[in-house]
Amino acid sequence: MVSYNPIYVIDFLPQIIRALPLTLWIVFLTVAGGCLLGLILTWAELSGDKGFAAIARGYIFILRCTPPIVLLFMVFYGLPEFLNWWLGFNVNGWPRGVFVVLAMTLLFAANISQVFKSAYTGIPKGQLEAGLSIGLTDFQAFRRIVLPQAFRLALPNITTALLNLLKDTALAYTIGLADIMGTANLLLGRSLGNYSLEIYTAAALIYWSLALFLSGGSQFLEHYLDTDKR
Repeated sequence: MVSYNPIYVIDFLPQIIRALPLTLWIVFLTVAGGCLLGLILTWAELSGDKGFAAIARGYIFILRCTPPIVLLFMVFYGLPEFLNWWLGFNVNGWPRGVFVVLAMTLLFAANISQVFKSAYTGIPKGQLEAGLSIGLTDFQAFRRIVLPQAFRLALPNITTALLNLLKDTALAYTIGLADIMGTANLLLGRSLGNYSLEIYTAAALIYWSLALFLSGGSQFLEHYLDTDKR
């Protein structure tokens, strides 16, 4: 029978929390790079150029159909071999976090581009045309009319994408990165397999707290942006 002592959860929690900055840093870099690439993909899909649109759709389809752990292994194990073969460039000495950020960025960009696309196409074209008719430039009309409404429409889906990203980054332990899950597995190894339930409970508490913070912040922002309810 497996024993469970909540006291050990409290003991392990501070040790796992030390890995929180690394996890947050990976998420931040992934969101920054993924949003930039996602905007490019959205532009390519909506640009009207059939070639760009086909490339963007193909990329999005392939990446969204690839399991995160498979993509992570392909980037971590395959990219160094490919770069060494193609350019003679050795990247085996790069930090593991670089490969995690790269893999998660490629995946996040495919997902977030669809959020951007649905939000942009959800704004009636007449509003943009009305802005142009009163003398606004394309950029001014987009920034003042389209962007605020599109962001409000996209916010729930952006939150979902961030929560999925947070869960996907937990796979970084599979390549030896000492993030939250990686640290939890290190503690499990040091305890010779004992207290596994307590260790994973401590890790889960951190993830639950992050998810609660993201969800709460999103709901507050949604309420703030909803002028009808304020």
